[in-house]
Amino acid sequence: MLTKRNVYVAVFVVSVIGLLVVQYQYLRVGLGLARVQFSKKIDEVRVNINTELSELNPLSYTLVNAITKDTSEVNIGLDSLERASRYYLNDYIAYQLGVSGIDAPFTYALYARDSTQFIVSEKPHLKGDGILTYPIKIEGYLPEHIQKDVVLELGFEDINTYFYRQLNGLTLPGLLFIGAIIIVVIWVLRSFYWQSSIITTTNDFINNLTHELKTPVFSIGLASKILEEGLSEDKKPVLELIRRETDRLKQHIDKVLELSSLESGKKLMQFEMLDFKPELERICEDFKMLSEYEELEFLFTLDDGPYQIRAEKFHLENAIGNLLENAKKYSDNPKIKLRATIQRRKLNIAISDNGHGISEKDSKRIFRKYYRVENGNLHKVKGYGIGLSYVQKIVKMHHGKIKVESKLGEGTTFILSFNLIKNG
Repeated sequence: MLTKRNVYVAVFVVSVIGLLVVQYQYLRVGLGLARVQFSKKIDEVRVNINTELSELNPLSYTLVNAITKDTSEVNIGLDSLERASRYYLNDYIAYQLGVSGIDAPFTYALYARDSTQFIVSEKPHLKGDGILTYPIKIEGYLPEHIQKDVVLELGFEDINTYFYRQLNGLTLPGLLFIGAIIIVVIWVLRSFYWQSSIITTTNDFINNLTHELKTPVFSIGLASKILEEGLSEDKKPVLELIRRETDRLKQHIDKVLELSSLESGKKLMQFEMLDFKPELERICEDFKMLSEYEELEFLFTLDDGPYQIRAEKFHLENAIGNLLENAKKYSDNPKIKLRATIQRRKLNIAISDNGHGISEKDSKRIFRKYYRVENGNLHKVKGYGIGLSYVQKIVKMHHGKIKVESKLGEGTTFILSFNLIKNG
């Protein structure tokens, strides 16, 4: 089965192979250009050497004496003359190559057309595969005095190694960068799958734990109903407190299970096309009715509908209800406003409160799972930091956007934005 992991690994492998192929092609092009450039430089060297040896000068004079074995005009023996001419010619060739920018190891042989060798380099001058040779036909003074056609042949053994060395400025950084990319991508993939494994394990643990908690919560609720019979009036408030806290705990457990199932993808969202205005109006009316018993002020205004959107009604209602509950919890004397507007084919729902506000630093983190805004080292309102994470998850699954606008001491506004369908 083709999983996401296999797809990522396949794309990574293909990309690396592609980079290596491209690098190899660049290397081939670079070697071709290096050969062309080398040939041009050698042509310059051949012209300079021919020009120099075609005239009478100390080098050409020494070479003629060594070849003709004439020591009458020099005060050294024949062996010394031949050795001196060999080194003299070697240094001269190295100088001319250096002037043209070539520092590759070389050999040489000075010989006649009849294959008679006159002077050869100290290192054997070989011919064959992998050895580039460049013959230089010498004219002027040297062949005239020897009475033979003279050729100076330069040889370069293992020239590819020299070319590779010249291209190290391109090949080595390229290989290093490819290696770095491979290491980073492997590290990222390992971290990603390691983190995914941890998230899966954590969600499984939360699911198991919350399911186990549901049993005692149900038992406590059942026991509280049984205790109600024959209970004295002075103890009924205590029983009511037990029921209220039991219901609250049940809601938290359900919320944790809901968010965990959404993140793991085990629960599918059942989307449908609907006019959300009646649902939103009902949510506002119910919250308005509750506000009359809880000493808070709630106002709402809704633009004319319909609000035709593609939504999962149950979860979207829960998300809006969660934001209203937060606005109530995080305000001392709550004044809450809900405003629904239609702008540029989008449904915008803004929920504002007069609470303590959220700092800019916390505004970037409040949608993280389990994150809670602190007041010093204390959390003024009890909770688990999963409500806003749940809201953001639901909004994203509706292809909507959520943003927060807040200033410390001036309250907070959450704005939800959803695309209206075409016939909306």
